[in-house]
Amino acid sequence: QAQLVESGGGLVQPGGSLRLSCAASGINLRLATVAWYRQAPGKQRESVATIYTDSSTDYAEPVKGRFAISRDNALNTLYLQMDNLKLEDTAVYFCKAYYDVDHTYWGPGTQVTVSS
Repeated sequence: QAQLVESGGGLVQPGGSLRLSCAASGINLRLATVAWYRQAPGKQRESVATIYTDSSTDYAEPVKGRFAISRDNALNTLYLQMDNLKLEDTAVYFCKAYYDVDHTYWGPGTQVTVSS
């Protein structure tokens, strides 16, 4: 059974750092397009960072230069390193693994709160 579980969220001050993890079971992340999304209160879920099967990456403009997505194929885990966090980065962060329209998986999310 496919499962994604995020961890690493928490409360951090502006300018701080967090590293999110997304552990996968039942699926092979190396064979998927995997991504981090976030959803702030009252807003739509938005893409933050994506890593493709060829290991190329893509980032949303607001996080470029501050966030880094990576994947450990041996551990079957996706990461999001978040540096220089801002108040507007506060959201629930989700990981997503996409194989095709019939095989798309989401984790339950982890809360990131940036506050002084």
